[in-house]
Amino acid sequence: MDISPIIKEKAPIILAEIKKAKSVLLHCHPSPDPDSVCSVLAMKSAIEQLGICATIIRGDSEIISDGFACFPGIDLIVDKSFGEVDLKEFDLFIILDSGSPSMISYINTPVFPMAIKTIVIDHHKSNQLYADINLVDMCSSTAFVLFQLFTLWNIKLTKDIALNLFIGMYTDSGGFKYAPIDYKVFEAAAILTKIAPNFVDTIFYIENTRSKESLYFEAIALSSMETFLGDNIAMASVSFKQLEEKHIPHDDLHSDIPNQLKSVVGCNIGMILVEREPRQIKVSMRSRDVEKFDVSKLAVAFGGGGHRAAAGIRFVDMSLEDVKKVIVAKAKELYNL
Repeated sequence: MDISPIIKEKAPIILAEIKKAKSVLLHCHPSPDPDSVCSVLAMKSAIEQLGICATIIRGDSEIISDGFACFPGIDLIVDKSFGEVDLKEFDLFIILDSGSPSMISYINTPVFPMAIKTIVIDHHKSNQLYADINLVDMCSSTAFVLFQLFTLWNIKLTKDIALNLFIGMYTDSGGFKYAPIDYKVFEAAAILTKIAPNFVDTIFYIENTRSKESLYFEAIALSSMETFLGDNIAMASVSFKQLEEKHIPHDDLHSDIPNQLKSVVGCNIGMILVEREPRQIKVSMRSRDVEKFDVSKLAVAFGGGGHRAAAGIRFVDMSLEDVKKVIVAKAKELYNL
């Protein structure tokens, strides 16, 4: 299998650091998606094959989604945020799928360099390269980066590792629909699904474990749709008040709304603005045309990050209406609309 040159370069360096350690810290990023959770679960298993202890903390999120209950090893995630960890208990912190220190924790954002050795392994174009060692390969998922690393490290792909890697790859690419996807991803998927043939059951579980609150959320969001800049941007927004009225927890705020909005003919960017706490707004964006409408540029302009096709931003101490205005103004400037 073809392996990325940057992964070939960094693989022995990272492996050497892991072998030096006695105890490794791993984390789930805030509001973790399957790529975050499955990647840390697979990495924990790989590290333990090397005879080294690894601990995963849940991070800022109070709970891990019920839809993730079928991921092998999910019960091994320790119920601690980053601020509750004593770093003196670890020799190495491996940071997965996190483009910036705030993606380790928004509540207790760490300052770098840290007291222990740090390694970032990620696939986001906007990664800030903030660790002692940084491996950032702009591919479809962090799980796909790990698949290549494990191949070079001669890690045995157990059924559990294979399933976690496959689910991370599958979900972060939108079911192999979003760029960048090429034959190498499908080669990896073929290897992993042969080892873990129960992948179909896992996909079914993820896609069919929803709460009624998640449907309330989507109904509110879709009913709020507005278009801007000649219909190039379709935007949905949900206020904190609306979340409270329908008793919608943060765990139910994941949705496919931006993709649904950008699927409308004539729309090039779909986005959703969610006021998760009063005057704290999370923006998720998707692009229909990554050449003309690279949403990572819009995200980076406001301190966010992501890919050309999918990116996100967080705003603090701003109203929904103010966030709409600044985003539209910046999009007009960036995309010459």
